[in-house]
Amino acid sequence: MTKSGLAVVAVGGNALIKHKSRQTIQDQYDCAKDTITHIVDMIENGWDVVVTHGNGPQVGFNLRRSELAKTTLHEVPLDYCGANTQGNIGYMLQKALHNEFKRRGINKDAITVVTQTVVDEHDPAFGHPSKPIGSFMGEREAKSRQAKDGWTVVEDAGRGWRRVVPSPRPISIVEAGAIHDLIKAGFTVIGVGGGGIPVIERGDGTLTGIEAVIDKDFGSSLLAKLIGADLFLISTAVEKVALDFNTPEQKWLDQMTVAEAKQYVSEGHFASGSMLPKIQACIQFIENGGKKALITDPEHISDALEGKTGTWIVPSTTVPGI
Repeated sequence: MTKSGLAVVAVGGNALIKHKSRQTIQDQYDCAKDTITHIVDMIENGWDVVVTHGNGPQVGFNLRRSELAKTTLHEVPLDYCGANTQGNIGYMLQKALHNEFKRRGINKDAITVVTQTVVDEHDPAFGHPSKPIGSFMGEREAKSRQAKDGWTVVEDAGRGWRRVVPSPRPISIVEAGAIHDLIKAGFTVIGVGGGGIPVIERGDGTLTGIEAVIDKDFGSSLLAKLIGADLFLISTAVEKVALDFNTPEQKWLDQMTVAEAKQYVSEGHFASGSMLPKIQACIQFIENGGKKALITDPEHISDALEGKTGTWIVPSTTVPGI
């Protein structure tokens, strides 16, 4: 088999939940199996792959369980919720990979790495918590948690009150070296779940978990840089990126250079809670020395890698496809 290169494939946490009526563990695993089929196509075509994933909905579920059980059991800190989801989702993806490898007769093993991501304790995000987490509350409960537990709470568009936490940028990944070595040893690795568990590195090198969340696309982009990936691929809900999305002027993009991507960002084409961080993460990867980035949906990964669809982000004008 000809080696195609090393790819980091970032799968959204929402990719495991395609409808509000289908959120059970089995439903999520069924979605994981669908996505993994397309990733194994890549592996069968010679790619070494690290799978990263989001965990927003799953962290929300864990926090809700913790809140409901707080009169009986201790509540679970946010960094431990992140660790829980890395294990749970990692298990889903790892099992799906194992079974698909067996089905195709591929002699390969998958392994999940619980991953810690270092952030700067002086990151401006800590002064401006903005990421909503957990369930909605009434004003009285929100103000009580603010006073008792030091939470930052905000009123959310008339729907109730929610806790918000910082979303700092990742600066290093503790287990990046281990992930690189596992890839070299022939494993398919699942790591940097949810962008990684946010930790702060003290002066003596010790790590301390912190109440924050990391954008999974930025965490995945950083990992791609640290392990020298040839391709950073974001698997999302749309086949291509569009300008003026959901308007009569909508225009699908086959490719954009970093300069063009920055221009589109400055013009406000991408929503902050949706496509914007994906575009910014791709820009970051390429500016840190990466060759190409690709955004598409799972079922079009193979076609996109052949240059038939998807949106490529490249350093300068070139022919799509790898």
